[in-house]
Amino acid sequence: MQLFGSFTSPYVRHVRIALLQTGTACEFIETDAKGSAVQSPTMKVPFLHDGDVALSDSTSIIRYIREQAGHTFLPNIYSLDIFCLINTIMDSAINLFLLERNGLDMNANPYFDRQRARIEASLDHLEKLEVDAQALDVDAKLRLECCLAWGVYRERFSLAARPHLQKLLNAAQADTLFAQTAPPAGA
Repeated sequence: MQLFGSFTSPYVRHVRIALLQTGTACEFIETDAKGSAVQSPTMKVPFLHDGDVALSDSTSIIRYIREQAGHTFLPNIYSLDIFCLINTIMDSAINLFLLERNGLDMNANPYFDRQRARIEASLDHLEKLEVDAQALDVDAKLRLECCLAWGVYRERFSLAARPHLQKLLNAAQADTLFAQTAPPAGA
């Protein structure tokens, strides 16, 4: 089994934690945008190859890993909905990050404002829900933790006015596997 990705991607981090949790042997191959454009139809990371199995999205990869280990993946609608909401936050935040890194004026287009508003509204919703980490499926919880860590790491959003989400992130950062998969300093 080979996992292709970057050490900084929150999606890749979630997959790496799932691999560690299940004890699944996997070779990690660091790749960039050029490599993923050639090897994955989605032109993004992560993607996974396991014999005849080729998966190109973190959600299908995590489900595959969990099922191979005999575990369930997002078994209830609440966890699935939270997982999807978090994907929306990450997709918007990552797109804005990449556009900004490529030199676009982030104040020049209403589309960018809509994406920022989507991120903030979704985070506020999660804060208001006071999401109970214990009530979430393991993967909804991990997705939230990876999202929060990436957003703070890349300075995409703040948790200063979101004490509940900050508390969840603090608890995650104390976890051995979460700490083990943190992006390298300066990456």
